[in-house]
Amino acid sequence: MPDIKQARILILATDGFEQSELMVPLEKLRAAGARVEVAAPEKTRQPGRIRGWDKADWGQEVPVDRPLAQVSAEEYDALVLPGGVINPDLLRLEEKAVALVRDFAAKGRVVAAVCHGPWLLVEAGLAQGRRMTSYASIRTDVQNAGATWQDEAVVTDQGIITSRSPADLDAFVAKIIEEVREGSHGARRAA
Repeated sequence: MPDIKQARILILATDGFEQSELMVPLEKLRAAGARVEVAAPEKTRQPGRIRGWDKADWGQEVPVDRPLAQVSAEEYDALVLPGGVINPDLLRLEEKAVALVRDFAAKGRVVAAVCHGPWLLVEAGLAQGRRMTSYASIRTDVQNAGATWQDEAVVTDQGIITSRSPADLDAFVAKIIEEVREGSHGARRAA
């Protein structure tokens, strides 16, 4: 059972992430003692920084700690996938991002996706046969990928955590901490 204070957690995002869905986990996980890094594809609006979407307009910029091409699942205990509409839609077109999500799951690492973030789980073939939640507008996408969709603040299935929206962020972060403490969740095959 690893202590959250020794955990390394990666947040994968690009321009257009929902502001609160990156910032709240980043701040709360760091406050809990985890080492949290942000990774992004090299093609962003401004090199070394990504810009959030804050409800109805562009939000704050966040520094990128590492380019996507330089990260691997072996280095981390968990992966966090913020939502927003733009962010996961762009990331699911990046084969390196999808491959990284698959690799985290295959290695039994915690994978946590909120709001539209489950689009990446769908793209990585991780929805089939799982219980999941998401933002209501992508419910059909999640179901069509083979998941049983549940309208709950947080749904966990074999170390894969999903949440609906910014309103669920406190429960989402608490579940990430709990799942990291549980340790490896065994290999979870991607379809």
